[in-house]
Amino acid sequence: MLEQLLAADPGYRGPRVPCGQGHEAEFVSYRDKVTDTVLGPVTLTRAWYHCEQCRHGLAPRDAELGVAGASMSPGLAAMNDRAAAAGPFARAAGLLADLAGVQLTVKRVERSAEASGAARAAADRDRAAAITARKLVPLPPSPLPDKLYAAIDGTGVPVTSKETAGRAGKGEDGRARTREVKLAVFFTQDKLDKNGYPVRDRDSSSYLATFEPAHVFADLVEAEGIRRGAGHVRQLTILGDGAAWIWNIATTKFPEATQIVDLYHAREHLHDLARTLEFMLGDHKQDWLAARLDDLDYGDIDGICAAARAYPLVGVKKTELDTALGYFENNAPRMRYKWFRSRGLFVGSGAVEAGCKAVIGQRLKMSGMRWTIAGADAITALRCREASSQWEAACGAPHNQTGAA
Repeated sequence: MLEQLLAADPGYRGPRVPCGQGHEAEFVSYRDKVTDTVLGPVTLTRAWYHCEQCRHGLAPRDAELGVAGASMSPGLAAMNDRAAAAGPFARAAGLLADLAGVQLTVKRVERSAEASGAARAAADRDRAAAITARKLVPLPPSPLPDKLYAAIDGTGVPVTSKETAGRAGKGEDGRARTREVKLAVFFTQDKLDKNGYPVRDRDSSSYLATFEPAHVFADLVEAEGIRRGAGHVRQLTILGDGAAWIWNIATTKFPEATQIVDLYHAREHLHDLARTLEFMLGDHKQDWLAARLDDLDYGDIDGICAAARAYPLVGVKKTELDTALGYFENNAPRMRYKWFRSRGLFVGSGAVEAGCKAVIGQRLKMSGMRWTIAGADAITALRCREASSQWEAACGAPHNQTGAA
């Protein structure tokens, strides 16, 4: 029935049609093309044109149906993308066969999903460039949230040896085995719970990720911030683990934002500091650590540093202490936790930590996986789209952006 429906228009558009390169292509004949659809393979007979100057052919009907240069229908390609983003390619092929009765090879599932993901990533970069250049102006969300957060982090993805050639790593042999993907999660908050703790708005999270350098990622983050209404909300907050590249992005792209170091990372550093001093603290280590954790909760970084420097250290130990305290001293304005909490703000970056595990780790860091950067970037783009789908469904209504005046 689908074949008969599609055959009602054989795609003849006259003796000549534009070839897309400024020339005209001439009608040659009618040719068959087999396309896999959600209902199975369909054979379509359509008009075929050839451009003498470009020396290539085209079928206008293919472009109209969304199958130009492709062997899957748009519907099947979308199903394939979701299955491949959810799990390994072999499992995705099995799901399509079991649930839809569509038989695809594992390699075909992989190639189609990676092509879709690459197209998605390229479209996101193009849109980001248009937004930051003010060629595309997204309208602010409606209703406008009170607080908008951007939580930023990075995580390693196992890649092939070719992708890490010449890179230093943390392994015993000094070789790198992973490449970092940078991830950002934007979400909103309007309410506090009965205990006064902030509550993330349901279905408000949107995700973006890339293996590109930090300066490229910064442009993507800026564009997403603009799209999410960063310039209109009352309170914009950037959450991170203390890495310098995160705060460079925050300061450069969102100078008006409040910057907060994740409290739980800060506590980990405080535990490390206590281990550095434990040979001096002796049996009082736990009491000293408990007091310093209280200092941290109050944002008293001067108190932490004074308590640590009360012990005279020299040589390597003094260098270790200075390095450990440098983390707190450099981030002191971002560690005013008592004040942040009094304003009803999140002080933990759990949203992006969970994103690193759920969006990235559960698909790209499974046992035995080794990715190319191109393949991992493509699947990451599909995963981010899926993770952002609830917010997109709620807020991605038509006419929510306009060309610049």
